[in-house]
Amino acid sequence: MAKDDVFPVDENDDDVVVTIEMDDGSEVTCEILTIFDVGEQDYIALLPYEEDGKPVDGDTVYIYRYHEDENGTPALENIQTDEEYEAVEERFDELQDEAYFDETE
Repeated sequence: MAKDDVFPVDENDDDVVVTIEMDDGSEVTCEILTIFDVGEQDYIALLPYEEDGKPVDGDTVYIYRYHEDENGTPALENIQTDEEYEAVEERFDELQDEAYFDETE
């Protein structure tokens, strides 16, 4: 899989950011890191930002199920099981490793 197939943002573009509503009603602005699939399901990885526009400290990444409705409107869903989350986390880690090695070559 080519890097362009994994990362939806062109390297010359500004970062693509979205605002998501959390379960407690608060809103968090996030950068879209990648959209990827595991089996037949798409997932999205988001890097949360602080109110001052800087990424949250640490390795915090939000990962959700991702799909678009018939009108092309994106929608996120929580991952339902520990097994699903482990498979998604493993695939995301692989993508990060691939991206790192592509950058260092």
